[in-house]
Amino acid sequence: MNLSHLENLDSIWEQQRSVVYSGRLRDIHVRRERLDVLYRTMKKWEPQLLEALKIDLGKSAFEGYSTELGMVYREIREAIRELPKWSRCRRAAGGIAAFPAKGVRIPEPVGQVLIFSPWNYPVQLSLAPLTAALAAGCTCVLKPSRYSEAVSRVLESMLAEAFPEEEVAVFQGGARANQVLLEKKWDHIFFTGSPAVGRVVMEAASHHLTPVTLELGGKSPVIVDKTANLELAARRIMWGKLLNSGQTCVAPDYLLVYRPRMEELIEKLMKAVDKLYGFEPLESPDYGRIINQKHYERLTGLLASAREEGCTLYTLAGKQEDPETRQISPVVAAGVNWDSALMGEELFGPILPVIPFDTLDEVIESIRERPTPLALYLFTSSRENARRVLREVPFGGGCVNDTIMHLTAPGLPFGGLGESGMGQYHGKAGFDVFTHYKSVLLASRRLDLPVRYAPYGKFEKLTRFLMK
Repeated sequence: MNLSHLENLDSIWEQQRSVVYSGRLRDIHVRRERLDVLYRTMKKWEPQLLEALKIDLGKSAFEGYSTELGMVYREIREAIRELPKWSRCRRAAGGIAAFPAKGVRIPEPVGQVLIFSPWNYPVQLSLAPLTAALAAGCTCVLKPSRYSEAVSRVLESMLAEAFPEEEVAVFQGGARANQVLLEKKWDHIFFTGSPAVGRVVMEAASHHLTPVTLELGGKSPVIVDKTANLELAARRIMWGKLLNSGQTCVAPDYLLVYRPRMEELIEKLMKAVDKLYGFEPLESPDYGRIINQKHYERLTGLLASAREEGCTLYTLAGKQEDPETRQISPVVAAGVNWDSALMGEELFGPILPVIPFDTLDEVIESIRERPTPLALYLFTSSRENARRVLREVPFGGGCVNDTIMHLTAPGLPFGGLGESGMGQYHGKAGFDVFTHYKSVLLASRRLDLPVRYAPYGKFEKLTRFLMK
């Protein structure tokens, strides 16, 4: 579909509504078959998807598979395997007031869903929520990002081959397409992107009282305390920071390090960059690029501001910036304070500001004073420090002694808190996003206790006793 295909939105919307009302997608066998079709079609289109990721973001085949396709494959396989268990009706207590009634929770698809996916992980963040929607038995309209053009085109063709439009449809375009789609009444909207656009989505959804899942972002801190293993911390921090050239919503955004260990850690961070991508990172086939010129110029502008502020920028040899390939060599910035330009917004690039601290109390207070981060990472050998940070600092999810890897754990739902998002998904949590649990009381026809009927006086003491 292209932008002009928006003219057919009403027709497709009506077709999807008819499919929802028909009830055929409630059949668990149909849903597992749809998931299998998605899996097999992805396998068929895998070369095109990997090539498109290379074109849009400079991702290597390994990174494209491990961080995008492989994660979706895992989601699909888990959904197919677990769907019979997820879809069971659940018994619930009927309660003393309705005795001897029984309660039951019936999982049903919410209906028609709209998914907005971003450009930074355009395959994973399109198809993982789609997998959850298909598992729940929903119809879906997918709106991929216009910035990742190559991937969006492949997704459109691939999904058109896999599903009829009355089940899954793809719409391309920019802000106008978003606006038109948001004017329709959906049963659920799933959005991944920036907090600014998330507010627009939420406002539009409010006109129809449509529930939303918002996977946003924010400045995710890394804390390195005085007990941390610096060698391990440096390697895992820079791996997480430089994955997808820093364009990851849960990437370490800034580093808080115990002041006496800052210089040693910075040295180890730069050595880690060398081991990961070589002494000239821009020459590495494994090092990605910035998505477009706008974001490239934003990042180079931030670096220029940091230099003007007197920050010390640590880099490796070779070319530091390449406007033709839209690559920026990894930068560790020291001499940064909370008011620095690098601390004003989520960086979404290969730049790591470093701020020293003296006490853990100081760290906890500083993070709590700012918008709730999507992720938090702590490197420590102290169980007490870990307990304090996990207990006292609000954040969406995170790791102790690692970065980003919490996203790979099947049993850990992913989602934000506060300004970093609302709602969680992955695995069973994703199924629940697109499922309504219909609560039903199954009353007895044989026993009808008189206690709830007027006149009430004679049963007042009994009622108070039973319900206290």
